Amino acid sequence: MLTAVLLALSGLAAGIGITAVGPGGVLATIGLFAFTALPPAEVAGTAIATHIATGLLGTAVYVHSGQLREAATRRTAVILAATAVLGTPVGVLVNSAVSGRAFGVLLAVFVTVIAVLVWYRDRRAGPAAHHHPTVLLAGIGFGVAAAGGVFGVGGPMLAVPLLVLIGTGVLPALAAAQVQSVVISTVGTAGYLVRGAVDWRLALLVGVPELCGVVLGWKLARAVPARRLTCALIVSLLALAPYLALHG
Repeated sequence: MLTAVLLALSGLAAGIGITAVGPGGVLATIGLFAFTALPPAEVAGTAIATHIATGLLGTAVYVHSGQLREAATRRTAVILAATAVLGTPVGVLVNSAVSGRAFGVLLAVFVTVIAVLVWYRDRRAGPAAHHHPTVLLAGIGFGVAAAGGVFGVGGPMLAVPLLVLIGTGVLPALAAAQVQSVVISTVGTAGYLVRGAVDWRLALLVGVPELCGVVLGWKLARAVPARRLTCALIVSLLALAPYLALHG
Protein backbone atom coordinates (compact mmCIF):
# COMPACT_ATOMS: atom_id res chain seq x y z
CA MET A 1 0.00 0.00 0.00
CA LEU A 2 2.80 2.41 0.91
CA THR A 3 4.54 1.65 -2.39
CA ALA A 4 1.36 2.46 -4.32
CA VAL A 5 0.98 5.78 -2.47
CA LEU A 6 4.60 6.71 -3.12
CA LEU A 7 4.29 5.86 -6.81
CA ALA A 8 1.10 7.90 -7.10
CA LEU A 9 2.76 10.87 -5.39
CA SER A 10 5.77 10.61 -7.69
CA GLY A 11 3.39 10.71 -10.66
CA LEU A 12 1.59 13.77 -9.28
CA ALA A 13 4.89 15.56 -8.69
CA ALA A 14 6.05 14.64 -12.19
CA GLY A 15 2.92 16.06 -13.76
CA ILE A 16 3.23 19.32 -11.85
CA GLY A 17 6.86 19.64 -12.89
CA ILE A 18 6.11 18.95 -16.56
CA THR A 19 3.88 21.96 -17.10
CA ALA A 20 5.10 24.24 -14.30
CA VAL A 21 8.84 24.26 -14.97
CA GLY A 22 9.45 21.63 -17.68
CA PRO A 23 12.01 19.20 -16.21
CA GLY A 24 9.69 17.31 -13.85
CA GLY A 25 8.67 14.16 -15.69
CA VAL A 26 11.85 12.39 -14.61
CA LEU A 27 10.23 12.08 -11.18
CA ALA A 28 8.02 9.30 -12.59
CA THR A 29 11.12 7.35 -13.62
CA ILE A 30 12.73 8.01 -10.25
CA GLY A 31 9.64 6.73 -8.43
CA LEU A 32 9.49 3.50 -10.44
CA PHE A 33 13.23 2.93 -10.01
CA ALA A 34 13.28 3.72 -6.29
CA PHE A 35 10.04 2.08 -5.13
CA THR A 36 9.90 -1.09 -7.26
CA ALA A 37 12.23 -3.93 -8.21
CA LEU A 38 11.69 -3.48 -11.95
CA PRO A 39 14.70 -3.90 -14.28
CA PRO A 40 15.87 -0.80 -16.21
CA ALA A 41 13.88 -1.67 -19.35
CA GLU A 42 10.60 -1.93 -17.42
CA VAL A 43 11.31 1.21 -15.42
CA ALA A 44 11.88 3.19 -18.62
CA GLY A 45 9.12 1.44 -20.58
CA THR A 46 6.50 1.92 -17.89
CA ALA A 47 7.50 5.52 -17.21
CA ILE A 48 7.53 6.53 -20.86
CA ALA A 49 4.05 5.04 -21.38
CA THR A 50 2.66 7.48 -18.80
CA HIS A 51 3.92 10.44 -20.83
CA ILE A 52 1.68 9.77 -23.84
CA ALA A 53 -1.40 11.10 -22.08
CA THR A 54 0.47 13.86 -20.24
CA GLY A 55 2.07 15.03 -23.48
CA LEU A 56 -1.30 15.17 -25.21
CA LEU A 57 -2.86 17.04 -22.29
CA GLY A 58 0.11 19.38 -22.01
CA THR A 59 -0.12 20.11 -25.74
CA ALA A 60 -3.84 20.82 -25.41
CA VAL A 61 -3.42 23.28 -22.55
CA TYR A 62 -0.72 25.21 -24.41
CA VAL A 63 -2.91 25.35 -27.51
CA HIS A 64 -5.64 26.71 -25.26
CA SER A 65 -3.33 29.31 -23.72
CA GLY A 66 -2.11 30.41 -27.16
CA GLN A 67 1.59 29.49 -27.21
CA LEU A 68 1.16 26.76 -29.83
CA ARG A 69 -0.78 29.11 -32.08
CA GLU A 70 2.36 31.16 -32.63
CA ALA A 71 4.20 30.34 -35.88
CA ALA A 72 7.70 30.28 -34.31
CA THR A 73 6.60 27.95 -31.52
CA ARG A 74 4.86 25.62 -33.98
CA ARG A 75 8.02 25.48 -36.12
CA THR A 76 10.14 24.58 -33.10
CA ALA A 77 7.64 21.93 -32.04
CA VAL A 78 7.57 20.33 -35.51
CA ILE A 79 11.36 20.11 -35.74
CA LEU A 80 11.68 18.65 -32.24
CA ALA A 81 8.92 16.13 -32.92
CA ALA A 82 10.37 15.05 -36.28
CA THR A 83 13.84 14.39 -34.88
CA ALA A 84 12.31 12.49 -31.96
CA VAL A 85 11.19 9.80 -34.42
CA LEU A 86 14.87 9.03 -35.02
CA GLY A 87 16.35 9.76 -31.61
CA THR A 88 13.97 7.81 -29.38
CA PRO A 89 14.69 4.32 -30.83
CA VAL A 90 18.41 4.97 -30.33
CA GLY A 91 17.76 5.57 -26.63
CA VAL A 92 15.64 2.42 -26.32
CA LEU A 93 18.50 0.38 -27.82
CA VAL A 94 21.02 1.92 -25.43
CA ASN A 95 18.79 1.03 -22.47
CA SER A 96 18.92 -2.65 -23.46
CA ALA A 97 22.66 -2.70 -22.80
CA VAL A 98 22.47 -1.11 -19.33
CA SER A 99 22.50 -3.06 -16.06
CA GLY A 100 20.44 -2.10 -13.00
CA ARG A 101 23.46 -0.64 -11.20
CA ALA A 102 24.63 1.28 -14.25
CA PHE A 103 21.10 2.59 -14.81
CA GLY A 104 21.01 4.03 -11.29
CA VAL A 105 24.35 5.77 -11.77
CA LEU A 106 23.36 7.12 -15.18
CA LEU A 107 20.01 8.30 -13.82
CA ALA A 108 21.82 10.10 -10.98
CA VAL A 109 24.09 11.82 -13.49
CA PHE A 110 21.10 12.66 -15.67
CA VAL A 111 19.10 14.35 -12.90
CA THR A 112 22.21 16.24 -11.78
CA VAL A 113 22.73 17.55 -15.31
CA ILE A 114 19.08 18.59 -15.45
CA ALA A 115 19.37 20.44 -12.13
CA VAL A 116 22.50 22.28 -13.30
CA LEU A 117 20.92 23.17 -16.65
CA VAL A 118 17.81 24.54 -14.95
CA TRP A 119 19.94 26.58 -12.53
CA TYR A 120 22.09 27.90 -15.38
CA ARG A 121 19.03 28.60 -17.51
CA ASP A 122 17.49 30.88 -14.91
CA ARG A 123 20.67 32.91 -14.54
CA ARG A 124 21.98 33.16 -18.07
CA ALA A 125 18.90 33.19 -20.29
CA GLY A 126 18.97 36.23 -22.55
CA PRO A 127 16.22 38.07 -24.45
CA ALA A 128 13.65 35.80 -26.09
CA ALA A 129 14.48 34.84 -29.68
CA HIS A 130 11.80 33.91 -32.20
CA HIS A 131 13.84 31.99 -34.76
CA HIS A 132 16.64 29.44 -34.41
CA PRO A 133 18.62 27.55 -37.09
CA THR A 134 16.96 24.29 -38.11
CA VAL A 135 20.19 22.35 -37.57
CA LEU A 136 20.46 23.59 -33.99
CA LEU A 137 16.86 22.66 -33.18
CA ALA A 138 17.26 19.27 -34.87
CA GLY A 139 20.37 18.53 -32.82
CA ILE A 140 18.59 19.43 -29.60
CA GLY A 141 15.58 17.36 -30.62
CA PHE A 142 17.61 14.26 -31.43
CA GLY A 143 19.68 14.41 -28.24
CA VAL A 144 16.65 15.02 -26.04
CA ALA A 145 14.77 12.14 -27.67
CA ALA A 146 17.69 9.74 -27.28
CA ALA A 147 17.94 10.56 -23.56
CA GLY A 148 14.17 10.19 -23.31
CA GLY A 149 14.37 6.70 -24.78
CA VAL A 150 17.08 5.63 -22.32
CA PHE A 151 15.38 6.89 -19.17
CA GLY A 152 11.70 6.78 -20.12
CA VAL A 153 11.14 10.52 -19.96
CA GLY A 154 9.41 12.97 -22.28
CA GLY A 155 10.79 16.06 -23.97
CA PRO A 156 10.45 18.82 -21.36
CA MET A 157 13.21 17.45 -19.10
CA LEU A 158 16.06 18.58 -21.32
CA ALA A 159 14.30 20.43 -24.12
CA VAL A 160 12.99 23.28 -21.97
CA PRO A 161 16.33 24.23 -20.33
CA LEU A 162 18.18 23.89 -23.64
CA LEU A 163 15.62 25.91 -25.60
CA VAL A 164 15.65 28.67 -22.99
CA LEU A 165 19.45 28.73 -23.03
CA ILE A 166 19.43 29.47 -26.77
CA GLY A 167 16.94 32.28 -26.26
CA THR A 168 13.45 30.77 -26.43
CA GLY A 169 10.88 32.13 -23.97
CA VAL A 170 9.95 29.77 -21.13
CA LEU A 171 6.29 29.31 -22.09
CA PRO A 172 7.00 28.74 -25.82
CA ALA A 173 9.73 26.26 -24.82
CA LEU A 174 7.32 24.41 -22.53
CA ALA A 175 4.70 24.33 -25.28
CA ALA A 176 7.03 23.00 -28.00
CA ALA A 177 8.46 20.40 -25.62
CA GLN A 178 4.96 19.03 -24.91
CA VAL A 179 4.51 18.27 -28.60
CA GLN A 180 7.86 16.50 -28.76
CA SER A 181 6.95 14.57 -25.64
CA VAL A 182 3.97 13.00 -27.42
CA VAL A 183 6.27 11.62 -30.13
CA ILE A 184 8.99 10.48 -27.72
CA SER A 185 6.52 8.69 -25.47
CA THR A 186 4.59 7.07 -28.34
CA VAL A 187 7.66 5.83 -30.20
CA GLY A 188 9.39 4.84 -26.96
CA THR A 189 6.37 2.93 -25.67
CA ALA A 190 6.16 1.02 -28.95
CA GLY A 191 9.84 0.13 -28.66
CA TYR A 192 9.52 -1.12 -25.10
CA LEU A 193 6.29 -2.99 -25.89
CA VAL A 194 8.21 -5.02 -28.46
CA ARG A 195 10.53 -6.03 -25.62
CA GLY A 196 7.61 -6.78 -23.27
CA ALA A 197 8.85 -4.09 -20.92
CA VAL A 198 5.73 -2.06 -20.08
CA ASP A 199 3.82 -2.73 -16.84
CA TRP A 200 0.41 -1.22 -17.61
CA ARG A 201 -0.87 -1.60 -14.04
CA LEU A 202 1.95 0.54 -12.69
CA ALA A 203 1.68 2.88 -15.66
CA LEU A 204 -1.90 3.65 -14.65
CA LEU A 205 -0.97 3.99 -10.98
CA VAL A 206 1.64 6.62 -11.86
CA GLY A 207 -0.03 8.06 -14.96
CA VAL A 208 -3.44 9.03 -13.59
CA PRO A 209 -2.00 11.26 -10.82
CA GLU A 210 0.50 12.55 -13.36
CA LEU A 211 -2.36 13.74 -15.56
CA CYS A 212 -3.87 15.58 -12.60
CA GLY A 213 -0.47 17.11 -11.93
CA VAL A 214 -0.19 18.41 -15.50
CA VAL A 215 -3.33 20.51 -15.06
CA LEU A 216 -2.26 21.66 -11.59
CA GLY A 217 1.23 22.53 -12.83
CA TRP A 218 -0.18 24.57 -15.72
CA LYS A 219 -2.15 26.64 -13.21
CA LEU A 220 0.77 26.94 -10.80
CA ALA A 221 3.00 28.23 -13.60
CA ARG A 222 0.76 31.28 -13.77
CA ALA A 223 0.06 31.72 -10.06
CA VAL A 224 3.35 30.98 -8.30
CA PRO A 225 6.68 32.76 -8.95
CA ALA A 226 8.66 30.57 -11.34
CA ARG A 227 11.83 30.91 -9.25
CA ARG A 228 10.21 29.17 -6.27
CA LEU A 229 9.08 26.22 -8.37
CA THR A 230 12.47 26.01 -10.06
CA CYS A 231 14.38 26.10 -6.78
CA ALA A 232 12.20 23.35 -5.34
CA LEU A 233 12.87 21.13 -8.36
CA ILE A 234 16.64 21.77 -8.32
CA VAL A 235 16.93 20.97 -4.61
CA SER A 236 14.83 17.81 -5.03
CA LEU A 237 16.88 16.49 -7.95
CA LEU A 238 20.23 17.17 -6.31
CA ALA A 239 19.05 15.52 -3.09
CA LEU A 240 17.86 12.41 -4.97
CA ALA A 241 20.97 11.94 -7.12
CA PRO A 242 23.21 10.24 -4.48
CA TYR A 243 20.40 7.85 -3.53
CA LEU A 244 19.82 6.86 -7.16
CA ALA A 245 23.54 6.21 -7.71
CA LEU A 246 23.62 3.81 -4.74
CA HIS A 247 20.17 2.26 -5.21
CA GLY A 248 20.95 0.11 -8.26
